Amino acid sequence: MINSDHSPCTVDLKTPDFLQAWGGISSLQFGLPVAWTGARKRGVTLQQLAKWISTNPAKLAGLEKRKGGITPGMDADFVIWDPEEIITVKTTDILYKNKISPYEDRDLFGKVHATILAGEFIFKDQKVVEKPLGKLLLNENWN
Repeated sequence: MINSDHSPCTVDLKTPDFLQAWGGISSLQFGLPVAWTGARKRGVTLQQLAKWISTNPAKLAGLEKRKGGITPGMDADFVIWDPEEIITVKTTDILYKNKISPYEDRDLFGKVHATILAGEFIFKDQKVVEKPLGKLLLNENWN
């Protein structure tokens, strides 16, 4: 499975000394294109990638009845993207607070056009939709 820990930091916390550097990179915005670019190079199918980034993490978290698939009764979480469109990562396009990325100036496959969470757009027209969203999700076996 593929998962993410969005752990951004400022440039001043980055250092050439790996053991002293802040642990993490700002890259959540580019997670799908990074994963898809690597997957394509290795002959991984879109169906396999979907299991790695969606279905399997939902199972691990005990949320497979609500997340990780497209079937009636599940939350309507989707990404609208073009897997063949190439994007070049530019600092000016970064939407998160600390405008650094290890992928700067790299070409990646898969442009995200919109993101929908529980049936509501949270990203559209290259902008994050500004409204409260999301809720705490717990393993359904914990309830």
